[in-house]
Amino acid sequence: MTFVLATANPGKIREMREIFAGSGIETATRLELGIDVEVEETGSTFIENALLKAKAICGASGLPAIADDSGLMVDALGGAPGVYSSSYGGDGLDGAERYRYLLENMRGVEDRSAKFVCTIACAFPDGSIVTAAGECRGAIAKAPRGAGGFGYDPVFLVHGKDRTMAELAPDEKNKVSHRGEAIRRFLYEIRERGIE
Repeated sequence: MTFVLATANPGKIREMREIFAGSGIETATRLELGIDVEVEETGSTFIENALLKAKAICGASGLPAIADDSGLMVDALGGAPGVYSSSYGGDGLDGAERYRYLLENMRGVEDRSAKFVCTIACAFPDGSIVTAAGECRGAIAKAPRGAGGFGYDPVFLVHGKDRTMAELAPDEKNKVSHRGEAIRRFLYEIRERGIE
């Protein structure tokens, strides 16, 4: 069975394919299948946004569709940027500009605790849904470090590692990341239901 990855984000596609490798799950991207559907993320939670994307891409493709909605939640900012992580600081900013905006908002803040959250939703053509979630705890660094990853990775210090996500090798990141945990839980769920 082929599952469509609903995201167009190249960083997420790369990580999802690395994590799914060896699982027996075949994946195709919506771009590879020629599905040009943009889904407006109008949900107020990660799961609501993941479900919107999964259902839309499943409907357009006729195949099971896996959507990821994820973001960074900073305790001192009341959980922000949260579901607005990809638009934090305004439209048109790239990843580096967004994390610089975050660092500016964290200037002088002592409590730097934060977590990455990921929710996976898979919509099937028969209308059934499978969801899973994962998180990775850490803290916001005072300056960016590392050249790997994407998004907020250069400023997210992984709990217990004294390194940012961007300083971890891809396989190491996938073992500790919110996305890795969510996908492993998703794989467990579909195997428990006899779906593969």
